[in-house]
Amino acid sequence: MILQRTMYKKQNIDLSAAPWTMHEFFAGSGLVAYGLKGMFSPVWANDISEQKAAVYEANFGDDHFELGDIKDINGHNLPFAHLSWASFPCQDLSLAGSIGGIHAARSGLVWEWLRVLDEMDTPPKILLLENVSGLLSTNGGDNYRTLHMALVERGFNCGAIVLNASHFVPQSRPRVFIIAVQRNCKIPKELMGDEPCWLHSKTAADLGRSLPGWIWWKTEKPPRRHKTLKDIIENDAPFDKDNVLRLVPERHQAKLDEHELVYATGYRRTRHGEQQLELRFDGIAGCLRTPEGGSSKQYVVVKKNGETHARLLTVREAARLMGAPDSFVLPGSYNDGYKAMGDAVAMPVARFIGERFLTKIAEAVYDD
Repeated sequence: MILQRTMYKKQNIDLSAAPWTMHEFFAGSGLVAYGLKGMFSPVWANDISEQKAAVYEANFGDDHFELGDIKDINGHNLPFAHLSWASFPCQDLSLAGSIGGIHAARSGLVWEWLRVLDEMDTPPKILLLENVSGLLSTNGGDNYRTLHMALVERGFNCGAIVLNASHFVPQSRPRVFIIAVQRNCKIPKELMGDEPCWLHSKTAADLGRSLPGWIWWKTEKPPRRHKTLKDIIENDAPFDKDNVLRLVPERHQAKLDEHELVYATGYRRTRHGEQQLELRFDGIAGCLRTPEGGSSKQYVVVKKNGETHARLLTVREAARLMGAPDSFVLPGSYNDGYKAMGDAVAMPVARFIGERFLTKIAEAVYDD
């Protein structure tokens, strides 16, 4: 690990040229910072994972990155920033996780983020929190209500939007983004509506109608995506998992048999006590996960020239599904790289939010 960090250290991407600055909590592999390049320069970033830190430092250097537990961070020691971005842990809010809730050990680290903000001499006037869609729906919506009210009590108005990475890359990855702005600040009128729009799921809309200080964020839809799963495939990667094809259920095998050329992805799932490899045929991958268990790794199934073969998704393919360019360095093992991508924010999603919302808000808030 240490050797690989040293090897890649000179391949740093310069993030310093930007009109605004940001704190990057739970920074992971840095795809948020990369997506906001030229808009918000990270003056301080933090994560507890050594593997993710290796990816971050290999691409962006370590001059502003602090490896360690957020519980040890003191807000008084942080430099001033215009924006605080926090992609806090999702395990206790994910339907695939334990659903321990907003006060559980991992997702509850969001309260440490708020503590750090409270300790700052001059906290940012713009905040962004990112998490899985379960933040809105679990515990009858109370997990989000609790967090929303904590922001309101600190003098912020905010609203949650749901944005799927599939608008930009061939991966189904819906995520919740809470954009919060200090209450006494002016927000551009074109960014606010008075009712739900395409950015709001039914759950988000229901919450918005019942909560004080809610902002109905709005913007136009991005252009239609043209890239499909076939476009991100590494054609020279060896197929070495053909044994999992026996787990393909009959209904999915029938779909494979219908076509001469197929690019599909799938996860292993247990149905009625039996393992199955459930495939999707819509030209996009399923949502990337972290690789702790075997069922968390996504398979690629390709049918071509009368033959069907299977293998695991490569780390580079995972990076492409997150919108990272092939120049993005991924040091470490397969699991290190897969985790770095599976836990990240898709780069073009961060860019979209930066261009459509955060820069416009910053111009209004800080140039006022």
